[in-house]
Amino acid sequence: MARSVGSQTWQFDRVFLAGEAAAVGPKEGEGPLRDDFDGIFPTPHAGQPNWEKAEQTFLQYAFDQALEKAGKRKKDVGLFVAGDLMNQITTSTFVARSLAIPYLGVFSACATIGEALAVAALAVDSETETLVAAGTASHNATAERQYRYPTEYGAQKNDAAPCTVSGGGVALLARNSAGGPGRVRLTFATLGKVIDLGAKDPTDMAAAMVPAAADTLAAHFSDLNRRPSDYDLIVTGDLGFHGMPVLREWFGRYGYDLGDRYADCGALIYSPTQPEVFNGGSGSACCAVVTFGHLVRRLRRGELRRVLVAATGALHSTVSAQQGETIPTICHAVVLERED
Repeated sequence: MARSVGSQTWQFDRVFLAGEAAAVGPKEGEGPLRDDFDGIFPTPHAGQPNWEKAEQTFLQYAFDQALEKAGKRKKDVGLFVAGDLMNQITTSTFVARSLAIPYLGVFSACATIGEALAVAALAVDSETETLVAAGTASHNATAERQYRYPTEYGAQKNDAAPCTVSGGGVALLARNSAGGPGRVRLTFATLGKVIDLGAKDPTDMAAAMVPAAADTLAAHFSDLNRRPSDYDLIVTGDLGFHGMPVLREWFGRYGYDLGDRYADCGALIYSPTQPEVFNGGSGSACCAVVTFGHLVRRLRRGELRRVLVAATGALHSTVSAQQGETIPTICHAVVLERED
């Protein structure tokens, strides 16, 4: 049964990943993780008349694939926990409309999948539900239009700017899992606090999010009396190529050395030689598709035993940025472990 550990962490006894899937667009399909995705759409339109419907298609596809891999039917899912970057989280809501199952909409910007997994795991481990879906999606063009400039405008970007991932990721959490090797459990979730150290540049969100990532990771290690060496891999959501060394330095102030066990989903999903990826991947789908497509596969194959995934998010809006407000940030972390 779920219980609180320390100041910010929940512990779960029996929460398994029954099935998971990741769908991406063409740019992500050209990256180094191309072989780990369940679906790669050949065009960013994904066969739809607009970007918003394309984003919904990514999420719906991931849901369907996760369901198929789990050997379940839609009616078996008791709850759908999801969110995205669109106003009023319309991507998740419209997909939930088509699913016609109970739905909880959540939002933590690019850290949404961390929040969704924590809520879903709590519902499962409390025995409230037997099968819960957690998911998110994003699209480069929808995010550019809402948060930055329409792509038609052709605005120039600096190297610190992120490249929003086009994709969707869904995991089905269950209290029981089929026997045999390669089972993956979700054992802990550390909930983040809103951290704001005064950053204002919406084109450099990695700099704003580093303190939140460090704060949540430090809380996680403190709550569980663990060190980075207790994990095979520690992965942040979307700090990117430039944010990773900043986190290493910042986290050192807490007395921890991440060593060679640290990676970032935004730096994993793209090659730095790909055109126009800038600081690397971002968006709510970034952490989800790398986790469900790449990291869980490595856990199931036995290449990794215990992974700490720390999803990072910037909680500003277009209005708050235009009003000159600083950027509040958050990080939610979950632990995934292989069980033979």
